[in-house]
Amino acid sequence: MSTGKPFSEQTVLITGASRGIGAAIAQRFAAVGMQIVIHYRDSHEAANEIARSCMKQGAKVLTISADIQSHEQILKMRDKLEQMNMIPDIIVNNAGISHYGMLADVTEEEWDRVMNVNLKGSFLCTQTFMHAMVKQKYGRIINVSSIWGISGASCEVLYSTAKGGLNAFTKALAKELAPSGVTVNAVAPGAVQTDMMAGFQADEIDAITNEIPVGRLASPHEVASLVYFLALPESGYITGQIISPNGGWLT
Repeated sequence: MSTGKPFSEQTVLITGASRGIGAAIAQRFAAVGMQIVIHYRDSHEAANEIARSCMKQGAKVLTISADIQSHEQILKMRDKLEQMNMIPDIIVNNAGISHYGMLADVTEEEWDRVMNVNLKGSFLCTQTFMHAMVKQKYGRIINVSSIWGISGASCEVLYSTAKGGLNAFTKALAKELAPSGVTVNAVAPGAVQTDMMAGFQADEIDAITNEIPVGRLASPHEVASLVYFLALPESGYITGQIISPNGGWLT
């Protein structure tokens, strides 16, 4: 099923796209000249830098700031996209934050923030923009999860819980939207060379790398390639899947 628009003329919204995996995803879609909405919260200059790199590839790009924890701000973002004729055919719920520490030390505020950004934000963005997809009988929703949402991780209980919830959200919503021609999948990477790894010492990175059969961390662009594949029109029979590019770390 298709919108009737060529893939290169579709619009993709990527949350948290000013750096890391989100930025790599934006650049991957830019390679085919798509309309790209680069969402960010505070990183204005970084978002503009990614936008410039995408425009050099021929993409039409809009940067937009919103706190995805806020329903009101998401609605304002939708209004802006409607004005620009850039309501997304593809949503990539990528925005997220990590938390490292023992559960015994977690505060209620920390719990709420991790859940709100990683899980509530994906819910709000999806709920807000999925109606247009259902109406046109076509759409792609791709949630960026984590290997820890599948296996869990000691000292990352909050993050694991939020991403595990995102995986369940993916599977359930896929069944709900399948009759409308909208696919819902999650990409759950292993260790990726991004700012999220910045809190680890060199010896900790080495220990993680030694556990990964391919012997290295992933590049953000490798994750972006999988997201791009799931967004293609010919990927319409893939839905409700949690796909984990992790170098053989978890099989």
